[in-house]
Amino acid sequence: METDHESVSVLMRERIGKTLKEIEETHHVKILFACESGSRGWGFASRDSDYDVRFIYVHKLDWYLTLDKKRDVIEKPIDDELDVSGWELSKALKLMRNSNPALIEWLHSPIVYYKDEAFFAQLEQLAAQFYSPLKSRYHYLSISKRNLHTDFKGERVKLKKYLYLLRAVLALRWIEASKSMPPMAFSELVAATVTDSKVLAEIDELLVIKHHAVETDYGARRAAIDRLVLEAVANAERMQFPEPACRDSRLLDDFFRKTVLENN
Repeated sequence: METDHESVSVLMRERIGKTLKEIEETHHVKILFACESGSRGWGFASRDSDYDVRFIYVHKLDWYLTLDKKRDVIEKPIDDELDVSGWELSKALKLMRNSNPALIEWLHSPIVYYKDEAFFAQLEQLAAQFYSPLKSRYHYLSISKRNLHTDFKGERVKLKKYLYLLRAVLALRWIEASKSMPPMAFSELVAATVTDSKVLAEIDELLVIKHHAVETDYGARRAAIDRLVLEAVANAERMQFPEPACRDSRLLDDFFRKTVLENN
């Protein structure tokens, strides 16, 4: 498994840092958190994987004091290596209120390009308070079933899709066992949810092949992994969680106002 240091070179970190600074200057915003969200963050990048940079930002006060709703996403044109986009703070907090799994994954990324420490500590605490295992289960189960139905008809499958599916079902196992937010790093999921030696061996083989492959490469399916996938999906279908308790949105309102004012 690649480490943070191995998966993002010093030169690429410098390029990403420069890109984030350019976004701040062009859009007159302050970036509060930026991370890697794609296969590099998960820990199974191919040799031609791009960099999926995601960030949360806040505008100047005047931006919030107008009647008309404005665009709450910043996206850079995708090039051959960088895919960069971010969410405005109020958008991110609304998604957090609904326990949005994509946002939660950002907060657990092992590859962080920038974070305001005080802001991040409070954001992480709020994410835990608003987390819903019910919604998380639905998200990862939907990914698993969709991939099974669309991408797993033959004996050979796209390696990238195979690992996406495997990561989703291991997240389901994590949720079933702990009712908590699954980690983003694939290695942590495997360590916590897989004990079968055959499955572990097949996962190791798959990761080695994926590391030396390109994003579009196919490979043979693995019998032990396939059994684990089908079993995990069947178990997830039967999972029962109570509806999450209503959270007080005023916590998010207070945090939003505080953050905007502190950055103006």
